[in-house]
Amino acid sequence: MPYTKSPRPYKKEYQQQKKRGEHEDRMERQRARRKYDKKGINRKGKDVSHNKMLSKGGSNKDGTRLESPSKNRARNGQKKRKK
Repeated sequence: MPYTKSPRPYKKEYQQQKKRGEHEDRMERQRARRKYDKKGINRKGKDVSHNKMLSKGGSNKDGTRLESPSKNRARNGQKKRKK
């Protein structure tokens, strides 16, 4: 539910992110994007995808690649199901 009558507690949300471990993953993603930018690689319209997902314990050391957003987000860490 959106905050309509009270201001949004940004500081509280940030503390919750850090507690859940989301902050470190976000920083890892940001470092990966900056690495591509520093090399001068055009990543317009692409996602920087990690070879081993950060949610599964991966890091930038495991490697990254440029991937289309639909392909990167479709993987989403789910096992392939039989139809």
